[in-house]
Amino acid sequence: MSGVDARQLWLRFEPYHDVTYFTPESRAATDALGCKGGWMGYFGMRAAPLGAASPELVTAVFYNFAPRMVARALPDAWAVASPSSYLRVRLEGVDGALRRLLGDVDTPEIHEAASLAREAALAAPVAGRPLAAANRALPWPVEPHLALWHACTILREARGDGHVAALVTHGVGPCQALALYAREHSLDPAYMRAARGWTVEEWDAVADLPGDLAAVERATDMAAAAPWEALGAGPTSRFIDLMTPLALRIASANEAMRVNPMALDPVRELAVPGWNT
Repeated sequence: MSGVDARQLWLRFEPYHDVTYFTPESRAATDALGCKGGWMGYFGMRAAPLGAASPELVTAVFYNFAPRMVARALPDAWAVASPSSYLRVRLEGVDGALRRLLGDVDTPEIHEAASLAREAALAAPVAGRPLAAANRALPWPVEPHLALWHACTILREARGDGHVAALVTHGVGPCQALALYAREHSLDPAYMRAARGWTVEEWDAVADLPGDLAAVERATDMAAAAPWEALGAGPTSRFIDLMTPLALRIASANEAMRVNPMALDPVRELAVPGWNT
């Protein structure tokens, strides 16, 4: 299969994955667990597949968070609950969020999308991709809407791990990557700093450094193509068709999809004529 548009695929599975962290259901689940604030819940849930990981490891793997921001949540999160407990409540939060955002989650379309996504996720390379590998090692949920979420999570983390490798290869540091992205996408530097925990001084030290983000994105897309090449052109096209209305419905109702450091707005970027929520 040639000509895989990895970004268009990402725009469709990223919104489905993102209900993991930035929904009322997610926050309620981690609050009930005993987390002190949303970020402790975020780091606990996202890092849990790695086990009780140290803040140094999580900072390295997540890449663009300031070390002090991670250290405010870890290792304290592991004193609140075990990694297995975070895995349990993140699935509970995902289930509640998807049921609210999508309504009926037991549809033929979701069953079919889950089957295709699982095939793609199992074909995603995990060498050098720690978050993808850790998530793929987890048990698969039985219910199709949750199996689809699990597959989207593996695909999302595989792409993210590849993105980190591309940033490292092109010599773009964690804070520098955010500063470049904010400049190129006209995002508020103060918001971006706060979202990832960097100080004004740290930001200013890298804000004017050069960096080729276009080359990074090309490398990221190339590294993310393998699952879809394995799936094949026809099934990949069908997956796009199945995921488009799901991504649009979730994104239109989830403010976190429009206010985020990725500047991700599937409703605008997918631009489906005549789409109506």
